Amino acid sequence: MPDRPPAAPPGSATRPERAQRGARCPICGRPVVPAHRPFCSPRCRQVDLGHWLTGSYAIPGEPVGERDPDLED
Repeated sequence: MPDRPPAAPPGSATRPERAQRGARCPICGRPVVPAHRPFCSPRCRQVDLGHWLTGSYAIPGEPVGERDPDLED
């Protein structure tokens, strides 16, 4: 029996460009394209970046107070 390299995992760069089963773009809902994962296109990737940069998305947490000047270097 010949030794074969292990199969590439789903979504890896060595597999053909095709949508992963069940994965959907969080912006438009189309199937994900591995080259743009987790998005379907460069456009949706840019739309998502715009959401982060404008503050539409935020990571929940305690409000940040003003910096204490005594603690700074």
